[in-house]
Amino acid sequence: MSKDTLTLALSKGRIFEETLPLLAAAGIEVLEDPEKSRKLILPTNQPNVRVVLVRASDVPTYVQYGGADLGVTGKDTLIEHGGQGLFQPLDLRIARCRVSVAVRNDFDYVQAVKQGSRLKVATKYTSIARDFFATKGVHVDMIKLYGSMELAPLTGLADAIVDLVSTGNTLRANHLVEVERIMDISSHLVVNQAALKLKQAPLRRIIDAFAGAIRND
Repeated sequence: MSKDTLTLALSKGRIFEETLPLLAAAGIEVLEDPEKSRKLILPTNQPNVRVVLVRASDVPTYVQYGGADLGVTGKDTLIEHGGQGLFQPLDLRIARCRVSVAVRNDFDYVQAVKQGSRLKVATKYTSIARDFFATKGVHVDMIKLYGSMELAPLTGLADAIVDLVSTGNTLRANHLVEVERIMDISSHLVVNQAALKLKQAPLRRIIDAFAGAIRND
């Protein structure tokens, strides 16, 4: 691999799909479908640009430590990561959703918060959840989970969950209700700070093309 090669870290799914038009604006086309290919490094039509597929929560880490020169990641992931060692030039305004608190339909959240009850909260967004409840003066016991948050209140593991919500359909299907919206989320472009100096021209071309595509959206 040439030292001039740019490596872009993306996660499969919605972020990947919604980044494609931005890449197209920069003249970059990914040559393989990540849903069909078993490869974790995908070529593009530009010989000096490649895409690495990583777990969404790992994107900032790959970029921070130079496993990738740049990446696209949700604001939620950035907050949990802390953003160390990352230049964050653009909110790409893609993969929009929100981080919210949800409880079982029959749980009186307002009363529990008002009485100063100690809440058991299941989430993978522990930093966001802890900060949110601290500002409300609510004591919480945090339970870190990585999948199927909706199960936690249904099984009695937790009183509430803090999770990403897009349409709310999954919550409704599991008899849960969204009770507080913590923050709106979209995906951001992050760049390795060393790469920004060493590969300034090609990185700047991509950043400018992305910025132009967002403005024209």
